[in-house]
Amino acid sequence: METEYLLKHSEEIVRYSGKCIAIVKGKIVAIGDDRVKAYEEARRKYPREKIVIFYIPTEEEVVPLL
Repeated sequence: METEYLLKHSEEIVRYSGKCIAIVKGKIVAIGDDRVKAYEEARRKYPREKIVIFYIPTEEEVVPLL
């Protein structure tokens, strides 16, 4: 489900390049400079929900497929 979110919203999440995002129930609920900060912010907002963290790479970090 969370991976599907990334695929469907790839143009939207580009603005978070170089950051970590926390997703709860298909929505971005926190953004942080690292996984811990994103997780802690999301956990404060959603203490009982499943939280998934993704790092959004910068353009330079993305490996070309060709």
